[in-house]
Amino acid sequence: MLLIYLSIGMLLPVAISLYAADGAQFSLAASAMIILTVGLLLRNILGRHAEYDIRERESIWMTVIIWLVVPLCGTLPYLFSGINTFSDALFESFSGFTTTGSSVLVHPEDLPAGLLVYRSMTQWVGGLGLLLFVVATLRKLGISAGSLYNAEFSGTQQRKLHPRLARSVSRMWRVYIIITLAMIVLLLVQGASLVDSVALAFSTVSTGGFVTRSTGVAHLGTGVMVVIVVFMFLSGINVALLYRFFTLRWRRPVPLWRDEELRVYLSVFLVSVAACAVSFLSEGNDYRQALPYSVFHIASTMSTTGFYLPSLPRPALLVSVLTFVLIVVGASAGSTGGGLKLRRIIILAKYIANYFTRMMHPNAVFRVKVNGEVVDDGYIRKVFAFVFLYIAFIVAGAFVLTLCGTSIPESVCMAAANVSNLGPSPLINNLGGSLDYALLPVAGKLTLVILMLAGRLEIFALVAVFSPSYWRK
Repeated sequence: MLLIYLSIGMLLPVAISLYAADGAQFSLAASAMIILTVGLLLRNILGRHAEYDIRERESIWMTVIIWLVVPLCGTLPYLFSGINTFSDALFESFSGFTTTGSSVLVHPEDLPAGLLVYRSMTQWVGGLGLLLFVVATLRKLGISAGSLYNAEFSGTQQRKLHPRLARSVSRMWRVYIIITLAMIVLLLVQGASLVDSVALAFSTVSTGGFVTRSTGVAHLGTGVMVVIVVFMFLSGINVALLYRFFTLRWRRPVPLWRDEELRVYLSVFLVSVAACAVSFLSEGNDYRQALPYSVFHIASTMSTTGFYLPSLPRPALLVSVLTFVLIVVGASAGSTGGGLKLRRIIILAKYIANYFTRMMHPNAVFRVKVNGEVVDDGYIRKVFAFVFLYIAFIVAGAFVLTLCGTSIPESVCMAAANVSNLGPSPLINNLGGSLDYALLPVAGKLTLVILMLAGRLEIFALVAVFSPSYWRK
């Protein structure tokens, strides 16, 4: 079903290619036909006697299979449109669907317009969640839809927008569709081209970060930059809060301005922008450059979008350290952003604070609460396990990349940025350098693909499949 949906969605890149007369419509249409054929064969042969009683074990397995098969089929447009090696096409496809934004394309402006839109479209689709397409459209799942929904958010607790999962997912999509269309219109009004408007809207709302030119978004005007900053910031917020905001439900069940995660998100953003600007000014940069750069840089990093601007004349070490921390922390839970997520950081901070208080008062009883609700101890243990695995993936990925010939600082930056689904452009660019993923050996690219997938699947689903206990009867 997902392959069928993907092939239908490819009609948009084909239409853009026809509009731009770039000649890529034939390769895109051929890719869509092949993907559609594979999808129909799978549905009509393997799916003829399918059972819909899906439990946790099957849902985890389906999650991993889906996130492997769909990006694999998504490599076809790249292979048919000029990316010569399969490893490069695989890297680009997984980077798109996982909303990472790392790219092996040194000069994306050389690609046909239709393929540029396709790249960004894969990020938008992946940002919405592949399994959620199944939950929303496959009515036969019944109560089994809950298993798939939980598998898609295996590492966090996502607030439902409606008791029925299908309606909850449809409400999420409505929010993102409205935001995407609004951004496209605003970009067009600000003078961006149709291709740039569509591609950048898809990349921004999904916090993916694919760009249409090697200069990032530096070639765009001030109005376009303001639009991008606003929508990057919005895309890093929990979709449940965005839904309440757009439906004017600001006071129920808890006033929006009292939501702890939203307040922390806003506070971290403002403090980081101030620290970033002060650091650049202390190095002697012009304030007319330092302040706009700081706002854009922090919005891009916190939301894990990964858009970048040319570095300022005098880099600041504190900004690089702050950038790395924000890459690891990431955006809000329930958003399209990556990273550890602010909700987990809040829970860990409160648990640690309670622990030290309990050392002074052994008989006192403390419970971790978020928005007035007690957090289950089992979920707190899950958060600790997630943080440990997250750090372990960064260390292991950096070790392998070092063996591939990359320097230790760049290896750590690449591993952290790709498992956070950001792409290291903001960090590397702030240091005044540039990173060419095309120079990585095949082993390095495959390592980053694994990190991207682990970050998008919230690690647990991927690790569970390789756990011996998972296969025991």
